[in-house]
Amino acid sequence: MKSSCQKVLSCCFLLFSFSVISHATPEHSSIAFATLGRPRYAFDIYSLRVSDTSKEIRLTDGNSINFNGYFASLSALPFLKNYSLPSVNLVYVTERNGSTSIYLDAVHISPWLRVQRRSLLGVSTQFDRVQMPLVGDENFNGQVSMKDRPTLVGQSLVYVSTHENPGKPRASWAAVYSTQLTTGSTLRMTPKGIADFSPAVSPSGAWTAVASYGEEGWHGDVQELGTDIYVFSTLDGSNRVKVIEHGGWPSWADDSTLYFHRKCDDGWWSVFRAVLTVENGLFHSKSTVVERLTPPGLHAFTPAASVANKNFIAVATRRPGSEYRHIELFDVVLSKFIELTKTISPNAHHFNPFISPDSALVGYHKCRGTTSDGQTNELHLESVNSPLPNISLFRIGGSFPSFSPDGKRIAYVNFPGVYVMNSDGSGARMVSSRSAFSTAWDWKRKGVVYTSVGPTFASETSKVDIISINVDDDDLSYKTLTTGGENNAFPSASPDGKWVVFRSGRSGHKNLYIMDALDGEKAALHRLTEGPWSDTMCNWSPDGDWIAFASDRENPGSGSFELFKIHPNGTGLQKLIQSGSGGRTNHPWFSPDGRHIAFTSDYAGVSAEPISNPHHYQPYGDLFVIKSDGSGIRRLTHNAYEDGTPTWGPKSSVVANVELSDSESLCSFEDCHWLSISTSTTKSLGSANKQCAEI
Repeated sequence: MKSSCQKVLSCCFLLFSFSVISHATPEHSSIAFATLGRPRYAFDIYSLRVSDTSKEIRLTDGNSINFNGYFASLSALPFLKNYSLPSVNLVYVTERNGSTSIYLDAVHISPWLRVQRRSLLGVSTQFDRVQMPLVGDENFNGQVSMKDRPTLVGQSLVYVSTHENPGKPRASWAAVYSTQLTTGSTLRMTPKGIADFSPAVSPSGAWTAVASYGEEGWHGDVQELGTDIYVFSTLDGSNRVKVIEHGGWPSWADDSTLYFHRKCDDGWWSVFRAVLTVENGLFHSKSTVVERLTPPGLHAFTPAASVANKNFIAVATRRPGSEYRHIELFDVVLSKFIELTKTISPNAHHFNPFISPDSALVGYHKCRGTTSDGQTNELHLESVNSPLPNISLFRIGGSFPSFSPDGKRIAYVNFPGVYVMNSDGSGARMVSSRSAFSTAWDWKRKGVVYTSVGPTFASETSKVDIISINVDDDDLSYKTLTTGGENNAFPSASPDGKWVVFRSGRSGHKNLYIMDALDGEKAALHRLTEGPWSDTMCNWSPDGDWIAFASDRENPGSGSFELFKIHPNGTGLQKLIQSGSGGRTNHPWFSPDGRHIAFTSDYAGVSAEPISNPHHYQPYGDLFVIKSDGSGIRRLTHNAYEDGTPTWGPKSSVVANVELSDSESLCSFEDCHWLSISTSTTKSLGSANKQCAEI
C-alpha cells in the first residue's frame, strides 16, 4: 500500500513552466501584512445527511483553512481502486504550510460519525481515510495561486488558478485550468484576456459552465461582479458560448439544466433555473429559458443542484433579521425551504453548499472554533510562501504593522489600540488603548513609535492627531505632535531621526506636511504638497532621499489612487504606478535597501465571486512589489481576501505560525455587510427588471 501511495503522489505532482519577470530583490528581509478577518476563519468542511440533520459530520482535519468542497464519485477516482470503498470522496481547497493546494480526502465515516485526524501533508493510510494533494503551489514554481471550486472529471482536475498575468492592469488573473493527474499535463481552458470564476462541470463531464466577464472586464464591482454564464467543452475549452446574461455560480442538474444566482433590482439575491437549448450537440443562447425560483424577501445564493434528486437544490441564505448565512434545501416543485444548519449551529456562517452524487449528503464549510484537542489553528502570525528569494512573507493578526529598525519588534494596530510584540509573535502587549491607525518607528530613538489616533476613513476636519509613544518607558510616555486634529495621520520618520512626514486635512484637502520629530509641529512645520486632492499613506525611504505616497491627484475625489514619490524638499515628483483606470494602489513601503517598494493594489482585479467569501471592504487587494523607479512589478499574494498595509523589515525572519490567544474572539469575522437588507428599503417585485422576473 505504501508504494501505491507514493505512486499516486508522483502522478499528482505536475510540472508547469511560465515566464518570470526577472529583477534583483533585496536579500534577507521580511514583509508583514494584514488580511481583514482572515486570521479568524479556521474553516473546515462539514456535511449533514438529508435524512437526518441532527448530526453534523466534520470531514476535514482541523488544520488551517479548508473550503469549497466537492463530492467526487468513486468512478472519478481510479487511483483509489486498491483501497476499500470510502464513505465520502472529498475534493477541496486547503491553505496550509503557507500555500494553497487542492486535496483529496477519501473518508470512511464510522457508525459513530467520528473522523480521525491525520498528517498535514502527503498520503495518510490510516484505517478511516486516504489523503493526498492533487495540485499545489509547487506545481507553479513557488507562485502562490488561489484555486476555487475544484472538480474531478475522470483523471483530470478542473479548477481556477491565478498564476498567469494577463498583462493588463486591473484585469483578473482568474482562469480555468484542467490538469491530467496521471501525466501532469495542464491545459488553460479560459481564453487569454478573459476572466472565469466558479467553474461547474456537467454530470456527463462533457461541459463546463463558468461565471465570466467576457471581454468587457472588471468594472470595480465589490458586491456582484456582473458576470455572464458561459459554457464550453471540458475537453479543451472549445465551443465556448454565452448561455445566460447576468448570472454567477452555475450548478448543473443535468446536461441541459443550470441553476445560478444573481442580484435582482428588487434588492434580493435570488436563485434561477435555466433550461438550455442544444442543437447538433452545441449550446445556443438565444432560446435559453430562465425562471426565478427563490422569492423576494430573503437572500438566496451559491446554489448546488442535486443530480440524483431533481426536486431540490441546496442554497446559502441570509434572512432578514439574521446575522448569519445558513444552508437550506429548496424544493423546486413546491417552492418551499427546508432548514438544515440553523437548527444545529444557529450562530455560525455556512458557505457554498454542495451535494453528494447520491443526494444523501449536503456539504459546506464553516469556522470550526476549537478542535477536539483544544487547538484553534486561528493564527496571529502565519507564514506565507513568498515568490521572491530571500524574502520572508507573513500575515499578522492586526493592521498597519511596522518593524523596529533592528527588525526585532513589530508595532501594529488591533482596533482599538496599539500593540508591540517581538517579531516571532511573543511578548505582545498593548501600548495605547486609544482608537488608532498606522504605526511607524523612529530610526534613531530606540523604542519610539508614532501613530495617528482618531477615527479611520474620516473627513478632513475629523479629530485625528499624531502621537509618539516611548514603548520602552515603564510609564509609556506619550507626546502629541500635531495640534487642531484636522485628520493628521500616517506618520513616517526620516532616517536621521529629525523629521516626520504625515498627511493633514488642515487646508481643507489632505496633503503632505513635514514636522519636527521630537516636539512636533510647534517646533517646526512645512508643507510638502499642495492641491485640491488627497495625498496620503506616506513612507520615507531608508536613504532619506524620497517620500513615497498614494494620491488621487489625477482624478480628485474619484477613489482612484496611484503611487508617487517626491524629494523631501518638494522637488522631483514622479508617478510610480497606477492600477488601470479607476484603480487603487495604496500603502507604499520601501525595502530596507530603498531599491524596491511594496504596496497593496487591485492591480490583479478580483480572484473569486465576493459573495462566496466572508466580508472584505476590498475583496480585491493583493500585495505587489516594484522597483523604486516604478518598473518590474511582481505579485506577492494570490487570494480572494483583502491583503493590505504591508511593511518591510530589515532581516529575514523564519516565522513559525502563532495561534491567537483570545479564545473569546474565535470566528468573529463579518459576513458581507451588503447582505443586511431591510424589506422596507427594497423595491417591490413588480419594479424588478425583466431579468429578475419569470420569463
